[in-house]
Amino acid sequence: MIKERKNDCQGWIKELHRILCMQGGDDDVSYARNSEGPAMALRLSRPLITEGIRSMELFKGEDSLRIADLGCATGYNTLAAMDCVVDTLRSRYHQDFGYQPEIQAFFSDLPSNDFNSLFRLLPPMILSHNDNDDDHYAEETRDYYAAGVPGSFYYRLFPKGKLHVVLNTGDGVGQGFTGIQQGRAWIEGARKEVLEAYARQSEEDLKAFLQCRKEEMVKGGLLFILMAGRSHPQREDQLGDPDTRAKHPFTSSMDQAWQDLLDEGLIDEETRDKFNIPAYMRSTDEVMEAFNQCNGFDVKKLEFKRIEEHTEEKQQEWISDPVSYGRTKANLVRATLKPIVQAHVGRMLSEELFKRFEKIVSGDEEMLHKTCFYGVIVVRAVRK
Repeated sequence: MIKERKNDCQGWIKELHRILCMQGGDDDVSYARNSEGPAMALRLSRPLITEGIRSMELFKGEDSLRIADLGCATGYNTLAAMDCVVDTLRSRYHQDFGYQPEIQAFFSDLPSNDFNSLFRLLPPMILSHNDNDDDHYAEETRDYYAAGVPGSFYYRLFPKGKLHVVLNTGDGVGQGFTGIQQGRAWIEGARKEVLEAYARQSEEDLKAFLQCRKEEMVKGGLLFILMAGRSHPQREDQLGDPDTRAKHPFTSSMDQAWQDLLDEGLIDEETRDKFNIPAYMRSTDEVMEAFNQCNGFDVKKLEFKRIEEHTEEKQQEWISDPVSYGRTKANLVRATLKPIVQAHVGRMLSEELFKRFEKIVSGDEEMLHKTCFYGVIVVRAVRK
């Protein structure tokens, strides 16, 4: 029985790796156009990234450095994060040693990620570093060699001891859960056994991630992680406050959209209950414990931050136009969940779900006056 369950879980993980990705392309429902939250998190963490690079011990004599962005997704946020690392590294080398090493940047995500859209956004490569050549100072250029690496970051992706800087700015998505939750798409407020199952999977995932990076990174290399998380130990309270719990796109509005499909006879209860959003908000204590068990990194900074979902100006705009707000939130959900919803119920029913979600959100004007926060955990660590 245990062996069969393990095989079922492994089969599910393989299937999840095949379908799990942010919505590709560059249209209104793509992740590239619906990643305001990650963009805000990146703006928040940019000073921490530069601080980490400025304080790390450089690799004197190295003529080339390798940087990896794991869970890169697609869109300008990805390129902005890489530009931040590359620019800061090159500046330090020029200042401290009088030269600038060549840099190779690896963009890695699951094979289902839209790498084509990402690479179309890449500006042209700088071909000259001649001080008399002003072309390389143009705004739309890049100063690194780019490559894509498809695969899960819970497994090895690179040879041993090769990476100097690793970024992971994912959103807490793990390898999934195959249980049944009655009437819930996500685990906020779920039964104890469901929460424990998610927590166990999350613990295994983070341990695997750290062990792989321990092997792939050079000693003294910088690991920077930005993940969805929580500040408190209570697993049942993933989001931290009542307004966020009510307004978060994974909670009540999503559950009601699934219930509407059920009430209309478009799906059965088993179909509704077997859909699970594979996301778990780790606590700061859980993250620190994983680092301690790995024993491969010196954690320089580990802190929790709260990010408001949008500006006060944007909130006032949406209060006066709830239909626009509903459409925006539906596009956000499409961008993050469409591939796994479509794999679960098919293309036609997935679109019906998102239409109902949009209608529910647009019709709840009281919700517009609430403020939703996203919790993130920022980690800066150095390979021992």
